[in-house]
This record gives sequence, C-alpha cells and structure tokens, in this order.
Amino acid sequence: MTFFFFMFLVLLIFLLGRYNDDFDDGEDLADFDDNDFAEFEDMNDDLAAEAETAPPPRVSLSSQPDEDEDEDEATVELEDGQDGFDDSETQDQDIYSKYDQEEFEGIGDMEKSSHSTKDPLIIHTVPAHLQNSWESYYMEILMVTGLLAYIMNYIIGKNKNSRLAQAWFNSHRELLESNFALVGDDGTSKEAVSTGKLNQENEHIYNLWCSGRVCCEGMLIQLKFLKRQDLLNVLARMMRPACDQVQIKVTLNEEDMDTFVFAVGTKKAMARLQKEMQDLSEFCGDKPKSGAKYGLPDSLAILSEMGEVTDGVMDNKMVHYIMNHADKIESIHFSDQFSGPKVMQEEGQPLKLPETKKTLLFTFNVPGMGNTSPKDMDTLLPLMNMVIYSIDKVKKLRLNREGKQKADRNRARVEENFLKQTHAQRQEAAQTRREEKKRAEKERIMNEEDPERQRRLEEAAQRREQKKIEKKQMKMKQIKVKAM
Repeated sequence: MTFFFFMFLVLLIFLLGRYNDDFDDGEDLADFDDNDFAEFEDMNDDLAAEAETAPPPRVSLSSQPDEDEDEDEATVELEDGQDGFDDSETQDQDIYSKYDQEEFEGIGDMEKSSHSTKDPLIIHTVPAHLQNSWESYYMEILMVTGLLAYIMNYIIGKNKNSRLAQAWFNSHRELLESNFALVGDDGTSKEAVSTGKLNQENEHIYNLWCSGRVCCEGMLIQLKFLKRQDLLNVLARMMRPACDQVQIKVTLNEEDMDTFVFAVGTKKAMARLQKEMQDLSEFCGDKPKSGAKYGLPDSLAILSEMGEVTDGVMDNKMVHYIMNHADKIESIHFSDQFSGPKVMQEEGQPLKLPETKKTLLFTFNVPGMGNTSPKDMDTLLPLMNMVIYSIDKVKKLRLNREGKQKADRNRARVEENFLKQTHAQRQEAAQTRREEKKRAEKERIMNEEDPERQRRLEEAAQRREQKKIEKKQMKMKQIKVKAM
C-alpha cells in the first residue's frame, strides 16, 4: 500500500513539472484555453519587442511664433536610454508645467496624497437630536403623563363626590321621609313618584326634590361639591381654598307667609346678596347690622325690612341653632318678594315687575374646607332640623297692624319707582304699536282695488285723526281752565 502511494506522488510531481513548462511565458491559464483575443495579444507582444530594439526618437516641440505672446520657442529632447513611457511621474510633471502654478494650487499635493497611504476611516458621532433615545421624546412623555394624571384625577374626584352625596343622603333620609310624603322625584314620569335617591345633574352637583308637606309646595336640596374631577380646579384650590355647600330652597304657599324680607349670615355673604338679589336691594336698603343684640357671633350680620321681623324670627330656638353651627352657616334668606338675582338687560329694564314667590333659602358650608370626609356630612343633620323648624316658624309669624301697613307702603313704593323708571319705555312701546297700526291700515287702503272704496277708506281715516286731534285740544283747554 505504501509503494502505490509513493508512485502516485512521483507521478503527480512529474505532471506538475510538465504543467509549469507549458506556461513559462507567464500567460494565464484562462487565456490559454479558448482565448479569442490570443491573436491580438501576440501582435501587441511583437510591437513591444520592436519598440525596445529601435533607437529612441528625438522629439522637438515648437510653438508657432506669435507677436502677442512673450514665450520663446522650446525644444524638448529625450536623453538616450530614457524611456518616455516608464516614468509616469515625470510625464505628469511635464503636463502640469504648462499651466500656471498659482492657478492650480495643491495639484502636486493631490498627486502625492494619491500615492500615499489612504487616510483611516473616520466615524463621526451622530448628533444627540438624531439619536433614538428617551430624551428625544420628553414632550410626548410629558403630554402622556399629564393626560394620565387628568384621567386618574377625574375618576378619583368623581367617585369621592359620589360617596359624599350618598353619605349625606343616608344620614338625612329618615328625617326627610318623616316630614315629606315624596322624597326624590326625578321629574321624568307624569305622576310624582318617590324614587328615594339623589338625582345627579353632573359630576359635582346632586339634586333632591321633596314635596307633600303642610304649608309647603316643595323643597329643592342641591349638593354643590367642589369640582374634584377637574385637575385645573384642584390646582386652583391650592391657592384659594374653598368648601362644599348645601343649598336648600323651600317654596311656601301664598297664604302661609306674611309680607316681610329677612336675611342673616356672614358679613361677606350679606354684602354680596344685598348687591345681587332684587328683593334685598329694594326692601333692605340699610347696611347689614350686627347680631350681637341676639347673642350671635361677630362674624354674622342681619338684613331686615323692619325690626319687628327680626324680633319675630330670632327666637331662642333659632338663636340656639345659629350659635351652635355658626361656622357652617353661609346665609339664611326669608322673602315674600323673592325673584332671584337682579335682571341685567342691555336694552333696558323689563316693562313688568318680575314674578315673585314666597321662598326660604338656606346655604350651608360643609366642614373640612375641601378635605371633606363622609363623616362630615353627618354633622349637617341639625341644620336640616333647623330648616324644618323655620318652615313652621314662618307659617306662624304674623305682623301687627303697623308692621303690615309699613310693609304694604314699602311694596307700593317699589312698584311706583318701577313704573317711573319704565314710563319712557312704555311710551315708546305704545308709540311703536300705534305706528304699526297706522302702517297696517295704509297698506290695507293701498291694496284696495276699487277706487271708490279706497277713497271712502281714506276719508274715514282722516275723520278719525281729526277727532283725536279735537279731543286733545279739549283736554288742553280743560287743563288751562283748572289752572286759572
């Protein structure tokens, strides 16, 4: 086996030697096999051999004489034994010598640099604003974070207001059901039905309607909580703290309340209500008075149409309620002329007196100054007892004869002042109606097709105008006679 392997190696060496002898001319193996351009390569080899044996030619370059050029004739001779095609650098230098060196600066350096080693690859750093990093999305991150915070605050604030409203209703439900036949009518059905639950107006306002009691048409309870679902409002309350409120409006029957206007509450609330409410501004023109006479704290003030009303309303039990819960009372307002806030119209005052109702208004502040808990809603139960007591108290309160006469004079004075203020407007309205009536009558006459009938209508209109003028003249004569 070893002998055959040795003979195989010898044969392989012999074949390789023959292979090298066949390709001594340096030709490529691929060119040797089936090369279609072999003939042209042989011709090139012959021409190259002739160029080597022939003597080098002498080349003379001369420029044509030119009168405008200052350059002289130049003769370039090649030295013997120098090949014009071997030195490429010399040839390049001769070519560039024809041009102005100052015009083509750096060409030599470019040639040198082309033959020198290539510069290493320089990797530039990508600018920070083009890189994909978290820092490039800080605006988006802030927006998403703010949106998530707003959504979370909305859910938390809405749920808290709902819990507070339910806690208030649970603590007051028994008292309300014992005094009213209907508690929680939502007004959706034709017949009054007691639903026994609060009606949600929005995320921070809950309503409860009660009716079916003696001397009372109905009572509307409105729970006005802070806008805890609004993140901007939450941030604003950090600068200006506020508190939740319970507003109660009781509408009495016409025969169950005498004619008087009375209010008690904080000094700030009384000053604001006197400016905003129509009845307080007209019937309680004096400044709010202190309630120290009745043992009220200095923080509370009283507005009253007459002293008799104050003495009748502020009895011992009422004073007891107010004294024990003065920090929760914002305002208490009794009025037989309640019409709401003043009407501000751009075109002037209304031509009729606003409709009035006999109403009791209560505004209570929930403890906690915004940080209210469901347990704080239970502390408002005594104030609801005060509301029930006030309804019965007002029903029993009656003014004496002098107080009744004074109240009637006040109402006549307010009505007279209103008529004086609106007299010019009523005259303008009457004049407008007369002009419209005349215009309609003229159009009717002009639309008449019969000329004779049209003439008779015009004569009748003239006679009516003449009679009106004569009546006015007669009235003027009678006035002059009476004046004499």
